[in-house]
Order: sequence, then structure tokens, then C-alpha cells
Amino acid sequence: MYKLWVLMSLGFLAVLSSCANLISEISPQPTPMNINLAPSALSDLEKAVNQQVNQYRASKKLPPLSLDPRISQIARIHSENMAKGKVKFSHDGFEARAKSIVIPYQSFAENVAYNMGYSDPVRNAVEGWIKSEGHRKNIEGQFNLTGIGIAKNAKGEYYFTQLFVRSR
Repeated sequence: MYKLWVLMSLGFLAVLSSCANLISEISPQPTPMNINLAPSALSDLEKAVNQQVNQYRASKKLPPLSLDPRISQIARIHSENMAKGKVKFSHDGFEARAKSIVIPYQSFAENVAYNMGYSDPVRNAVEGWIKSEGHRKNIEGQFNLTGIGIAKNAKGEYYFTQLFVRSR
């Protein structure tokens, strides 16, 4: 009787183990930030923002902004924090981001945007900034450097941060 019980228990454990493996294979896994986008895809979107902003600046006879990876990292962190819900969608923390810029600068500005459900989220964000007087003023400002960070969360929401810097 004891041997039968042990064999049945081992058989049950084997079946349970197989079920656990099957369940983990078919169950949705936790979704990290930017689940559907490789880091290179996000980088391409960030470059597209810079390109579209520079096209607009050129139409106004303004010099292009150089994309700086150090500034982009600061922008990316803010976008990721908004996408994760760690901070609300806002300019909160603007002064801390300004202080974290390691480049000596004269002036600093910021644009943020949020959207979802658009086939071209970059164009939607940039066009929204251009239509907004305050955001457009930053785009047209006397800046020479920029940093752009984009994050996408599991809901499909895109968060954009563009920082503008006039270096010394």
C-alpha cells in the first residue's frame, strides 16, 4: 500500500510539473517597458523626433539641434518614469533635470508629449508641439543641443520628453 501511494504521488508530481511548464509557456509574461520595441526602435523614434524638429527649424531659417546622448538619457528617464506611472505626465522635476545636465549651459527648456493609437506617434507629438505656442517657442528657441527620450508602456502609451540646451 505504501509503495502504491509513493508511486501515485511521484506520478502526480510529474504531471503537476509538466502542467506548470505548460502553463508558464502559454501564460502571458509580465510586460516590461517598451515591450514591443527594441531599444534600437526607440532610438530610431528619438532620431525621427530630432529630424522632424530640425526640419521645422530649417523652415524658420534656424540652425539644427545636435542630438546629445547625455541629454537624451536624462529625457529618457523622465519619459520612462511617466510611462511607468512613477511620476505624473508633467514637467514636475524640471529643475532637477536641468541640474543633472553636465554640459555648461546658458538656457534650458523642455517639451513633453503623450499619445497612443497613432500610426505615427512621433509625427503626432511633434505636430502637437508645433501647434502649441509654448512648445513651439522652445522648438524655435536659441538652443544648439537637444536630448530626446521616448518610452512606451504595456498599454501602448508613448511618452516623449525633449530637452533643449544652449551650451556656453
